[in-house]
Amino acid sequence: MIRPLLRTSSALLLIISFLFTPLLANAETKDKFSVAWTIYAGWMPWDYASNEGIVKKWAAKYDIEIDVVQINDYVESINQYTAGQFDGCTMTNMDALTIPAAGGVDSTALIVGDFSNGNDGIVLKGADKKLADIKGQNVNLVELSVSHYLLARALDTVGMTEKDLKVVNTSDADLVGVFATNDVTSTVTWNPLLSEITAVPNTSKVFDSSDIPGEIIDLMVVNTQTLNDNPKFGKALVGAWYEIMEIMNSGDEAALTSMATASGTDLAGYQSQLAATKMFYNAADAVAFVESEQLPATMKSVSEFSFDHGILGDGAQDADFIGMAYPNGVVTGDKDNIKFRFTVDYMKMAAEGKL
Repeated sequence: MIRPLLRTSSALLLIISFLFTPLLANAETKDKFSVAWTIYAGWMPWDYASNEGIVKKWAAKYDIEIDVVQINDYVESINQYTAGQFDGCTMTNMDALTIPAAGGVDSTALIVGDFSNGNDGIVLKGADKKLADIKGQNVNLVELSVSHYLLARALDTVGMTEKDLKVVNTSDADLVGVFATNDVTSTVTWNPLLSEITAVPNTSKVFDSSDIPGEIIDLMVVNTQTLNDNPKFGKALVGAWYEIMEIMNSGDEAALTSMATASGTDLAGYQSQLAATKMFYNAADAVAFVESEQLPATMKSVSEFSFDHGILGDGAQDADFIGMAYPNGVVTGDKDNIKFRFTVDYMKMAAEGKL
């Protein structure tokens, strides 16, 4: 599977989102919606659910229409969502905070689909290397992406900071190629690039996302006002999602092969990526994850990283600039500036068979 661009954020993108924020005002009741998605193991179900009519079926149940649109550029998909061109979009927890939320767009994580559990990793050249060996090296990665976050979290575990090395911003399209050059000694990336790099002889994967489980989270994010004004939209999306989760969890090879092909790999390759992804096939498991004490702690860590790297927006005075709301009235950050929310309401309906 080739991911079209990256799961990343940058200050420049915030400027774009600020420019289009006025377009998001005055959401209202409507019957036609659109959501965007990009290629990644945990988001391939949207392709299958669209092509097989599952989304259409659930939308029809609630007398609405939902258009599911693949975008070839991940960041562009989030920018378009932020500009109001889509009602929902697939993105990571970090990008939801640093692009739409930081751009002033109140957004809700409607579906918590999975978290990376080995799909993102740090690789050093040389056999039997350890994470501490990264000290003093140039590290190639997509700057300000979840790879950058993973590196920062990894360094914490060995008492180092980014001052102990040099981050070299590298396009995801170039990471595999540059790793083959003599000048490059370490990299941080995600699958399938990670698998390609670790397949190179005489390399060591010294840290991966399974060492920080539950911190790199993949979501379906929707505009909060749109969801509040149109609960049928939320019900239809969640209903379609958990229907396909049941199909995947059953091991349906035809469905999995369809997803694999659409993502540019074969069944074995896709299953390998799913093995490094903690999919919440059951809605009750996703609900438990969102209601846990771990999630607010994780988002606080993400917020601190984002502030330290200047991607919470020009107005951010500290890491608590953006308020984030969770179930049971829990809030982190500024309670008067809540722009990112996690809800379990619709996933609970799925778990209880009430959709």
